Amino acid sequence: MDKCYNKTMKNYLILFWIFAKIGTFTLGGGYAMLPLIEREIVDKKAWLDRTEFLDCVAVAQAAPGILAINVAILAGYKIMGVRGSLIGSLGAALPSFVIILLIALFFRGYQENPAVQRIFMGIRPAVVALIAVPVFHLSKTAGINGKTLWIPAVCAGLVWLLKVSPVYIILAAGLGGWVYARRKRRTP
Repeated sequence: MDKCYNKTMKNYLILFWIFAKIGTFTLGGGYAMLPLIEREIVDKKAWLDRTEFLDCVAVAQAAPGILAINVAILAGYKIMGVRGSLIGSLGAALPSFVIILLIALFFRGYQENPAVQRIFMGIRPAVVALIAVPVFHLSKTAGINGKTLWIPAVCAGLVWLLKVSPVYIILAAGLGGWVYARRKRRTP
């Protein structure tokens, strides 16, 4: 770990609470949670800088599993080691688990209700916006600008329009980055 944090019970509880409250009150999944996680652990607590957070998000996206849990594991580990990764992932997963359990218990009787269906129809556009915000924010942190905007646009087009597997996109991007770095090192 680059930085040494006080691994007291209080800080473990703070880490748990950060991920638990974000997991409890955020609609839209992992991407909607990213700006809130960043605000808490980068801006407010300064446990990670923006580059470290972006690295956590990049690895979390490449790893199998749920994005928010992966970010909690990686950020928790970076902040407080193995216990931090366990505490962060538990904080991120527990609220969703409880909420889904409660919905499963009570929703069956109401899912055909027209009012409930209209509520979910209204939530959908808001969820799209909640996903779009972190994409724009992360693109700024990643250094996407007018000259490099074509890269994510082409990748999105390949996945969306041509149905290319994201695995191939990630592998090609990794290979391209490696080739670019080698060529840049050779150039005086």
